[in-house]
Amino acid sequence: MASLKKRLDYIKSDRNNLRMMLLKKVSPLLSDEKYLSIIVKWGCGYKPNLKNPQTFNEKLTWLKLNFRNPILTQMADKYAVKRIVAKIIGEEYVVPNYGVWDSYDQIDFSNLPEQFVLKGTHDSGGAFVCKDKDLFNFKEVGKCLTRNLKRDFYYAGREWPYKDIPHRIIADKFLDDHTGAELRDYKFWCFNGKPYFMYITIKGENVYENFYDMDFNPALINHGFPRHQPEFEKPKCFDLMKELATKLSQGLPFVRVDFFQVDNRVYFGEYTFFDWGGKRAFTEYETDLYLGSLINLNLIKDF
Repeated sequence: MASLKKRLDYIKSDRNNLRMMLLKKVSPLLSDEKYLSIIVKWGCGYKPNLKNPQTFNEKLTWLKLNFRNPILTQMADKYAVKRIVAKIIGEEYVVPNYGVWDSYDQIDFSNLPEQFVLKGTHDSGGAFVCKDKDLFNFKEVGKCLTRNLKRDFYYAGREWPYKDIPHRIIADKFLDDHTGAELRDYKFWCFNGKPYFMYITIKGENVYENFYDMDFNPALINHGFPRHQPEFEKPKCFDLMKELATKLSQGLPFVRVDFFQVDNRVYFGEYTFFDWGGKRAFTEYETDLYLGSLINLNLIKDF
């Protein structure tokens, strides 16, 4: 195993980033196993053992290749998942939706409220927030969303649930926590139907990532990002989010369940089956091993 410093220097190097970009261009030409082995090696600094996976990243990669239940596609679909979540925990935890369309040109913006959020049902990131229709750049947003509708996010990380999601656009209610900052989401790591850790990320000029255990004590998990100081305050609805995360993760070897907290209410954000694409190095290899030990791959037989 290469030294930690050498692994992190390599992972962060411009040369490695360039190679990743070039690899994505030829991704459709490579088998799933070959492509995933390469991106884990380049992302984590070690070749994954896919016959006997042990680490967190190895097991997420194994799940990409072997866990292919069709329900995962609906759970990754930002529109279809609303029905699933409503059935499990109730409609009150689902962000209200104003419509779904096959193309940007089909949207009648006169029927939308002054504030809303547009995003692709198949997308990863790429949400566009309208806080004021008079200031919203409809033309530029239209170009971006139309371009995104043509993209297949499956090939970038071979995350199978994304492969067959219908490419559509949805408009959801704009959630405002009245802080003036980007809406904070709380990301719960659930192993075998039980939340063990959650983290909060701030992205901007710098990326910060703070992990906590289920008593909201700081957890020594680090993906290579600095820890935000001061520490975040415990969310008022933390215990409720833990309860909901448990219900939403039943039967799954691993899933990240995200929530928003607005005006003392909780809203479901999204499911993520392969956090950081299963190719993000931890600053300690032992952390990768420990988290991997929490994933029971046998659960997929009964899901």
